[in-house]
Formats: sequence, structure tokens, C-alpha cells
Amino acid sequence: MQGPGTRDILLMLLCYGYVLALILVSDRLEEFLGISRKSSRKFLHAMIGNLPFVIPFFGWPLAPALVAAPFILVTFIASPYSPSPALREKLRSLSDLTEEGHSLGLVLYAISYTLLTVLFPTKPYIIAAGVLPMAYGDSAAALVGQRFGRRALVNGKTLEGTLAMFVASLITLGLSLAYFSALYPFTLSEKILPALATAVVVAVAEVLSPKGLDNIAVPLLGALTFLVASGGL
Repeated sequence: MQGPGTRDILLMLLCYGYVLALILVSDRLEEFLGISRKSSRKFLHAMIGNLPFVIPFFGWPLAPALVAAPFILVTFIASPYSPSPALREKLRSLSDLTEEGHSLGLVLYAISYTLLTVLFPTKPYIIAAGVLPMAYGDSAAALVGQRFGRRALVNGKTLEGTLAMFVASLITLGLSLAYFSALYPFTLSEKILPALATAVVVAVAEVLSPKGLDNIAVPLLGALTFLVASGGL
């Protein structure tokens, strides 16, 4: 297999810089804009979900996985389970955000994203079908559920939050497919039903997943549903 080219290396560095900048910005949102730590964490969660849009421009299939994989280690070191308190202290910006949610939530998020990039390195629209519902759908569910949730379901979830998860997932999937249809040989109309099926499945998965486990259940089930509903590879 041919190694990475100059463009691949530059894009990888750009992605690393993007994520690190997001971590730093998210850590300061409460101080400068009065945004809660939970909302700051969801901002980080959502913005990381934009990475699949860069994948079409990589020429080296391993590059997307190498963008995602290091953050498994980084987020684990920043978690309460870190084997090195000294390193965790150096990653305080990320560890403070991690504490706001499930202690291993960001680790599972990084794992699920890495798995999808390994399985579908040349089909970023499948990766997006898993990542975007977690990034934007789950963030919408948490924020809407907290503010407007009245009808309780299970695992502390609400009907209002679940509907927000469905709507946000469907909208972001539709927009992403419009983008990817300009780069890959399919039309948006061909993927509407798979996107709808994916939005339904991820909304149900988010409700049924115990706290934190949705970070891996939603991306993997979302990608699988989209793949199956599209007729496979």
C-alpha cells in the first residue's frame, strides 16, 4: 500500500489542530460566554462530528483512522481512570469536560469513530451516518431534554429529547448526504429512506443505552442501519 502523501500529512495535522482547538475553546465557553459545562461538552461533541467531511480529500486509506485513534489514548488519559495523574493534570481542559458526562463517554466516542474509519475508510458517508447522529442528534437530545423534557421514558431520557434526537439526526444526515452525493456516485433521493431508517434506529438506541454507552451504540448501529437500508456495500 502506498504511504501518505504531502496532502494526507497536512490534512491529518489540520484535523489534529482542529480537535485540539475545539478542546481549548470548549473549556473557555463558560468563562467567556457563560455557557454551562454540559453545553460546552455538547459543543465539543458536535463539532468533532464534522471530521467525516474531510475524509474524501485523503488519498491514503489509513489516514482517517490515524486521525481518530490517538484520541482514544488522549481521552482515556484525561478520564478519571487515567494511569497517570500528572498527564491527566496536563489535559485538564479535556478532563474537566469529560467529568461533565459519563467518565468514559469521550473514550467510547473515539473508539466508535476509529472503528468506523477502519471499516469504511473510502466511504465517509457511512461513517457520517454513524457519527453525525451521535454528534448532533445526541447533543440536541441532551439539551432539549434538559430544558423542555416533561414526558419521562427510560434511563433518564424524555420523549422531547428523543424527538430532538430523531429530528437533528435526520436533518444532519440529509445535509451530509447532499454534500457527499456531489463527491460519490449516488443521489440524495436514493439515500432518503436509509437516512430515515437510521434516524429512527439511533433515536431508539439513545433511549435504551445506559448513560455513556450511547457513545458507541449510536454510531455503530447508525452506520449498520444505513448500510443495510442502502442495500449493503
